[in-house]
Order: sequence, then C-alpha cells, then structure tokens
Amino acid sequence: MDKIKVIAFDADDTLWVNEPYYQEAEKSYCKLLENHLPTTDISGELFKTEIANIAKYGFGVKGFVLSMIETAIRISKREVSAEKIEAILNIGKELLEKPVELLADIDFVLSNLKSNYILVVATKGDLLDQHRKLNSSGLLHHFHHVEIMNDKNDAEYHKLLKRLDIKNEEFLMVGNSLKSDVLPVLSIGGKAIHIPYHITWAHENSEKHEADGKYHEIEKVIELLRIMPKK
Repeated sequence: MDKIKVIAFDADDTLWVNEPYYQEAEKSYCKLLENHLPTTDISGELFKTEIANIAKYGFGVKGFVLSMIETAIRISKREVSAEKIEAILNIGKELLEKPVELLADIDFVLSNLKSNYILVVATKGDLLDQHRKLNSSGLLHHFHHVEIMNDKNDAEYHKLLKRLDIKNEEFLMVGNSLKSDVLPVLSIGGKAIHIPYHITWAHENSEKHEADGKYHEIEKVIELLRIMPKK
C-alpha cells in the first residue's frame, strides 16, 4: 500500500445505498405481473433480459426499466396492458427519485483520506442518475475526478489510469463487488479492497477463490483508515 497515490471508490452500495431500492422495485414489478407467472419465475426472466441487454443499454435505471417492459411483453405473450406498462414506467421514475442514503462513516473516511491521497469515483450506471446522486450526496467536493464507466473490465481501468496519469501499482480500488471492483484491478497490477454489502445484484457475484489472498476484505469502510498509511 505504500505505493498508492490514487484511491478510487465505487458508488452504488459503497458510498450509498442502491441495491435494496432495486430489489424493492423488482418486488413491485413481480406483484404487478403475478397473474402471468410465479414471482420467482418473473425475477428469473427479468434477470435473463437484463443480462442480454447490458451490451445495448449498459447499467442503470433506464436499462432496468426497458428490460422490465421487454420481459412483461414476453411473459404476457404481448397481452400486457397499457396501464401496466405505465405502472412499470412509474416504478422506474420512483427509482430515479430515491433519496441518497450514505453508508456509515463515508464522509468521515473521505475527509481523512483526501489529505494523503487523490480520491476518485469509478462507477458504472446511468450517467445522469449517477451525477444526480453524487450532487445530492454532499460528497462531490472530496473527489478529484469522477469516472462513469461503461463497464468495469481491464480495458476500462487501463483507460482510467491513463487519464489519471499514474502507474498501475499506484492505484487502489475500493468497492462492494469482487467481479467489478476487485478482479479486473488485480489483473492489471493494481490493488483492491473489498467491502461486501449485505445485498448484491446476482450479476456482480463472483467466487472469492478467484483472487484469494490477493486483496484486502474489510467489514466497514472506517477500517480503511487503519489500512492506508499516512504520508
């Protein structure tokens, strides 16, 4: 950790609450369509649609809404009513209007780290929505740079590091997803700290043994202050 110059933070479920809102929205969606399929089957069909659409829509609320509509049309055999389509759109609008709920100690940790490190946000999601949440969070002043990424893979992280003009070994990523925040960063020679969140979208699940012993895992973000050396 002595070489680290830049610490990047994931946003959703690392800086603030996100996935519980999506799960709440999915429950409302399943209830809306329960006359077509059992709830677990609707969730499974929606997940398949989301994964198939990532390349087209990317990540975030808008892609989620389009996937909900597409799934509703499919499982209803094109019989879903205009009223239900409107209700699905309203579920999406409610997601876009959710308050930003910071996770415990985030502001305190960022305040302490920024005197020793360059702090950046490196996250996926809808551009407008992520900027809305950042502006509403009260955290924006802590960050030197904000990167809303199409995906989190080796190539995207290489682009970020080039933009920041730092070496791979000078970069640390902090996030709740092994798949997005840990494994690709380790593969390019950076460092990573995993902070598991109690709820994780199925697409972000990954086996720990894939990088066993090569990254730090902590329970709470406040533990970063113990791990990161002061300069």
